[in-house]
Order: sequence, then C-alpha cells, then structure tokens
Amino acid sequence: MIDTLTQPFQFGFMQNAFLVGVMVALPTALLSCFLVLRGWALMGDAVSHAVLPGIVLAWLVGLPLILGAFAAGMVTSLGIGWLAQNSRVKSDTVMGVVFSGMFALGIVLFVAVPTSLHLDHILFGNLLGVGQQDLWTAGIIALVVSAGLTLRWKDLMLHAFDPAQARASGLAVAWLHYGLLTALSLTIVATLSATGLILAVGLLIAPGAIAFLLVRSFGQMLMVAVAVCCGAMIAGIYLSFFLDSAPAPTVVLVLTVTFLLAFARRLRQTARA
Repeated sequence: MIDTLTQPFQFGFMQNAFLVGVMVALPTALLSCFLVLRGWALMGDAVSHAVLPGIVLAWLVGLPLILGAFAAGMVTSLGIGWLAQNSRVKSDTVMGVVFSGMFALGIVLFVAVPTSLHLDHILFGNLLGVGQQDLWTAGIIALVVSAGLTLRWKDLMLHAFDPAQARASGLAVAWLHYGLLTALSLTIVATLSATGLILAVGLLIAPGAIAFLLVRSFGQMLMVAVAVCCGAMIAGIYLSFFLDSAPAPTVVLVLTVTFLLAFARRLRQTARA
C-alpha cells in the first residue's frame, strides 16, 4: 500500500514535474493576489494568449523561444496600457480585442510557416517532459519575480487600492505599474513549458481569488495564495499519475474545486451572520 502511494515520487520525470510545479506556484500565486486586487484578471489571460506570435517569430529567426514570449508579452502589456489611457474604450474591452488579435496572429503564423514546434505543448504545457533547462529557467524567474513582489508588496498594495494616494506619498507609480506588467510577462514565460499558455491563466487568477474569499488582510492573502497554489500543484500532479490524465489540467481542476469550496464557506459564513 505504501509503495503504491509513494510510486509517483520514484520516477525522475515525476520528480521534475513536482519541482517545477512548486517553482511556478510561488510567483503565480503572489502575482494572482495583485491581479485580483487590481481587477486585472483578464490581463493575465490577455498576456498568456498574446505570447504565441512571439514564440513563432523567435523560432523563425533562431532565437530562444522564451525571449520571443517575453517580448510579445511586454508589447501586449504596454500596448494595452497605452490604448486604455488614450481611448474612450474600457480597459477590459481593450484587453479582449488585443489578446484575441495577438492569439489569432500567432495561429496564422504557426499554420502559414512550416515549423517543428508542437503547438499542443505550447498551449497546454508538458509538465512530465521538463528538462534541466526548463527547471533553471523557471527557478531563476520564480526567484526574481517572487523577491521583487515580496520586497515591494506594500507599495504595490497601496498603488492597487489608491493610485492617487500612492502618487501623493511619493511612490514611483509608473515604475510600480510597469514593473507589475514586467513581472506578469516573466511569470508567463516561466510557466510556458510547465502549464502552457492557456492553463497558465488558472494559476494567475485562482490562488488569489481563493485567498480573497478565505482571509481579510492582504498579508494573509499572499501567504494563503502561495499555500493553496503549492498544494494544488502537488495534489494535481500526484492525482494525474493515478488518473492517467494530463497534469496541468488536473492542477487547474483542483484549484477550481478549491475555489468552489472556499465560495461555499463564505456563503455559509454570510448566512450565519
């Protein structure tokens, strides 16, 4: 019985999957709290879809795919910010138009130009096929993003709640704004090989949403989001081994069930009050 339960931890590819999953969980969980707080949930969706043309173009010119993904992510983030500030269209509408257009461009380029890229791995990830380079990439990006968010979380929180007060307090509001967008693009690059473009959205939204339902203070929200995301990563990868399912979608399903349980708990508390 014990041998059966510990079987997933005995294979090298499963050990790599657990390791990269925990690495990716830390920055995505922290970032999800700020995205939920700022109402930027759709921004994570927009950037994750919009990196596809950058990946295809990077392959065509012989550059590392992560550079193309990061460049496309930054162009999308900055473009959405500029369009939202210089038009009467609401930001969520701008995000929807830009991310769908960029994703469509990526599909057109992928189909028009013969490549050896596996689109399903780019879209849905390949947790069981991560190598040493993927581990190093995810680890370095996770460390940089997590350290930046942890060190400046109070400033970012003030900017999210009240940008005018943050500016009056002397904070570099523009640096905070674009720094958060840069962290978002880097985090999506880190999750590229693990969860893929589409399923990365779940990691960038669900942990923060779950923590928001469970706790009252933002400091606790950050810690709960990290714990929830790491737990869902480990549980999802572990369950996928016995269910013979893809790990990344299983992780997102675990997060979805956790969100529904947290929502039910909040409803019960509200009813009692």
